[in-house]
Parts: sequence; C-alpha cells; structure tokens
Amino acid sequence: MEVDIDALTVEIAGVRLLRRATLRAGSGQVVGLVGPNGSGKSTLLRCVYRALRPSAGAVRIGGEDLLAMPARESARRLAALPQELVAEFDFSVAEVVAMGRFPHQGSVARTTEEDRRICAAALAGVGAGHLVDRGFLTLSGGEKQRVLIARALAQQPRVLVLDEPTNHLDIAQQLEVLALVRASGLTVLTALHDLNLAALHCDVLHVIDAGRIVASGAPHDVLTPALLADVFGVRAHRVPHPETGVVQLLFDRLPSA
Repeated sequence: MEVDIDALTVEIAGVRLLRRATLRAGSGQVVGLVGPNGSGKSTLLRCVYRALRPSAGAVRIGGEDLLAMPARESARRLAALPQELVAEFDFSVAEVVAMGRFPHQGSVARTTEEDRRICAAALAGVGAGHLVDRGFLTLSGGEKQRVLIARALAQQPRVLVLDEPTNHLDIAQQLEVLALVRASGLTVLTALHDLNLAALHCDVLHVIDAGRIVASGAPHDVLTPALLADVFGVRAHRVPHPETGVVQLLFDRLPSA
C-alpha cells in the first residue's frame, strides 16, 4: 500500500519544524529519512502515525486521507515503532504482542484463538518465539526490538513506520532488525541515523535539513560528497560494498578554511 505525503508543514509556538515536505513511498518499498539531529525526521514520522497533527498538508494511505479515518481503521493499515518507548509495567512478551490485535477487536477486547495464532506466528517470524513468557523489561535491546516488530506484524498493517529502529543496538542487532523489516514485505517509512545502514537497506532516501526535503532518490544518487558536506558538515569518501556493490561512506572532518 502506497503512502503519499503532500506539502506537510508543522509549526509549533511560532517555530516551523517542517516545511512543505512532499514524498511518496511506493507499495513494498523501504523508504528512508536521513538528516542531522533536529532536522525534522521524527516530526514528519509523528504526523504519519498520528502522534502529531500537521499545520498544513496531508498524509494519504492507499489514496485516502489518514486524518479523516477513524483511529481504528488507520491502525489496521499502519503500525508504528516510535523512537522512545516508555514501559513502566513489566508486561509479558505475549501481552505486548497481543496489543497489536486491539485494532481488530471489538469494544470489549477479547483475545481469540485466531489472535493467539497470529501473535505466535509474528513472534516466530522474528525469531522470538522462545521469549513468549519472558517479562518485556528483562529483555535486551535487540530482543525488545524483535518483540516490538512482532507486535507491529500482529497488527497486520500494510504500512510500517519506524523512528530510529536501530538506536541503542549493537551492529549485529542493527543488521538483524533491518533484515526483518526488509523481509516483512510491507511498505516501510523509517528514519535512520546511520547513513551506511540507510544506503544498504533503503530503496529510496529523502534527505531532510532544517525542516525541508533537500534531496530524494536512490541512495547512490543522493549520498554525494557535495550534499554530505553541505548538510552534515563532513567530508565523505564513497566506496562500493565488497559483496553488494552498494555505496558505503567513509568520513572525516572538512578541512579548515
């Protein structure tokens, strides 16, 4: 299912955080947002998963206005993993994943055998079936991300929104999480901090700077030394990945003027 973001603008307390951002995520694509801290990546994603209402513009999923949908209907189409998760109660892994079924249940939420089957399949699909009886707060960072992805998959969405899904993970966990996301077959919109991971795993990249999308396209077309110097303030050297040929980047400081 495609996602269309049209002239999205966010202004809070007189400060414009996002300026007429326009992009499209085609069905089944993994689309990445990259940019410096505070550039507007999370602001854009929060509008997509309805945690923030834009000042202007529209978000459409499958051609329909997201904000005009009932919350339950939008939750059937889209699942999100925000950047920061606050978990004060130690739910079991089974309970956390079962939360993904809420949009498909009636006003009195009752877990059915079908719900349990879907949750078990989601956990198995991310290699976390053995964690089902563990307390969520006892898990490692990588295990938590697997469980949260399972919760999103149990929601049976068509679109997955991820805000910095590899934060606080070691490199093996980062690669595992992004491989799981790619294997889901969903339309994915994600903000990523690591440009090399973004180049390896995304079909399309959008570079955001000061609330504006300043470049869009395939990673090898977007991640140029000139753009990286201008947006990130670094000197970049492009090298091909020895196995995939995907552009990878080596960085150093820009020479002093």
